[in-house]
Amino acid sequence: MDRADSRLNKPDGRASAALPPLDAGMNPAQREAVRYLDGPCLVLAGAGSGKTRVITQKIAYLLRDCGYSARNVAALTFTNKAAREMAERVGSVAPPNAINGLTISTFHSLGVKMLREEAKQVGLKPQFSILAADDAMGIVQELVATTDKGLIRGVQNAISLWKNALVEPDQAERLASTDSERDAARVYRSYNATLRSYQSVDFDDLIRLPARLLESDHEARERWQSRIRYLLVDEYQDTNACQYRLVQLLTGPRAMLTAVGDDDQAIYAWRGATIENLAKLTTDYPNLRVIKLEQNYRSMQRILAAANNVIGHNPKLFDKKLWSDLGGAIRSASSPWTTKRPRPNPWPCASPPRASS
Repeated sequence: MDRADSRLNKPDGRASAALPPLDAGMNPAQREAVRYLDGPCLVLAGAGSGKTRVITQKIAYLLRDCGYSARNVAALTFTNKAAREMAERVGSVAPPNAINGLTISTFHSLGVKMLREEAKQVGLKPQFSILAADDAMGIVQELVATTDKGLIRGVQNAISLWKNALVEPDQAERLASTDSERDAARVYRSYNATLRSYQSVDFDDLIRLPARLLESDHEARERWQSRIRYLLVDEYQDTNACQYRLVQLLTGPRAMLTAVGDDDQAIYAWRGATIENLAKLTTDYPNLRVIKLEQNYRSMQRILAAANNVIGHNPKLFDKKLWSDLGGAIRSASSPWTTKRPRPNPWPCASPPRASS
């Protein structure tokens, strides 16, 4: 943990007194996930295990009890709806004056914010335009000079996958193994040049360009690492290589990160997402704490037993087994209630870094 010489700003007792205790009704694994701040943390959250509550309570914990400034905390998810719901839930457990400046958004919304502020560094004007998918398709159609919609979509999809994998046009050409792939790589180069001439970006650039900026610009990287002192990421199993790299660059050597995910719930492989990003965390962050949320609050044990039998045949990155107290079933031996865990320090907050603007 970053233990910079800064003072812990205690939350306003009067504002916090009327709010419910953050730990109320939590099981041990949930409580550990909320309070763990000694390094990077991966929360493996099975379906119906209360992962959203863990994320929102952890944000409130950082703000209410650990002295983090809202402008130094960011939480990322994949849809605007999920971001809105998360913001509403944080607002219900954190004092209103503590959440001003808090970032809860999609990856793409954060990317827009970064590019607006860093436009000059990436060769854009601050008023750059963001192409709609149909407009981007129109550019691809002009470049391939065909009306074959299937071919156009195929090239557009190839470009999108390359961008999500942080593969640039030169590398795409080297990797191409067929004539159609080589043709698509050449279109990719021309497509990027066209976007630059229009002072435009497409949807994939909203994450690719910030990642490339932080890789190449030391000052920009330090600015954003200083601004985002704690990062939380939901649905981590659905991140692609570009998003994974952006998270790495934002957290930096402090690695103050909580990633929440479930390798049994990955749904975005078609756009370059890979559950291997969950496994990479264990190698890229050697001191990663893995916490499993296995207790399910939605279904009876007999239903979960059937579900465990089904998903048990899936390739596994991490072993987990859902269980429930509903229906009077006996707890599973693998439940967090029966697994020996180190008792979390009830007050693990170290003084957070001095708030940065």
